[in-house]
Amino acid sequence: MENKLQKLIVILGPTASGKTDLAIWLANKFDGEIVSADSRLVYKEMNIGTAKPINESKTGYVSGGIEHHMINVSSLKSVYNVATYKERAIKEIKKINKKRKVAFLVGGTGLYIDAIIKNIDFPGIKSDEKIRKILEKKSLEELIKQYKKLDPLGAEKIDCKNKRRLIRAIEVCKLTKSSFWENRRLAEPIFDCLVIGISVKKDLLLARIKKRVRKMIKTGLGDEAFKIIKKYGNIPPLETIGYQEWKGFDNRKIAKKELNEIEDKIILNTNKFAKRQITWFKRDANIKWIETKKEAEKLVKNFLGK
Repeated sequence: MENKLQKLIVILGPTASGKTDLAIWLANKFDGEIVSADSRLVYKEMNIGTAKPINESKTGYVSGGIEHHMINVSSLKSVYNVATYKERAIKEIKKINKKRKVAFLVGGTGLYIDAIIKNIDFPGIKSDEKIRKILEKKSLEELIKQYKKLDPLGAEKIDCKNKRRLIRAIEVCKLTKSSFWENRRLAEPIFDCLVIGISVKKDLLLARIKKRVRKMIKTGLGDEAFKIIKKYGNIPPLETIGYQEWKGFDNRKIAKKELNEIEDKIILNTNKFAKRQITWFKRDANIKWIETKKEAEKLVKNFLGK
């Protein structure tokens, strides 16, 4: 039986692996558009620290001559979660397919990608502010310990470094009296997916991370972080690598030694994050890992039947 599902090409990998560059290169070759799968690119104002691609358009989001979707779709004051992302991202992918263009889902947020390609249904449970306020006061270690007691299976799979996600998982457990992880259901797939993962050697990836972080700081990451902290205070999106490291400092009095310490900390945290991303992706046997653009091009060509 012929597969009637709309086609979707997924480009994933750890931070600084070159996902955006590869996706733009492929999209130009195969007449495509890009849908971001990054939980921080959805936010306006967070630009330098998220390595947001440069926008070449005043009316939409175009970078490298390619239309990008799911970038700058939320204010920093809004709560943007995976269920919200999934609903809107699917609409954008379908719009691209309707134009007879190729949709490329590109990013490093594993849960966002899984939500689309595995069509995960998330529990539609409203937030409870009372529970949230209590949990937000707890440390990451306390939250991990509590979640392990409530949902042992989920604790093995969730990103335990993501405080916001842990709070939501515990909240759902408390409200439903059941496992957050088991509440999530896999529905029938929506798209026929080719999933390409970028494989980068550890030493090369670390070198890229160092180069990227240093460039971010030179181009004003500190000013961007301080501006957002001053404007919004301690909001969940600022629990992001590249922003959280500036908290507690005064940008008018920051010394060279402190700046070097912040830089080293961002590099260390980014490298740890990249390792967690790789661990997440390696669990999926359907990912086709590549090292060169030509390998990716061949996979896409065969997938599209060109």
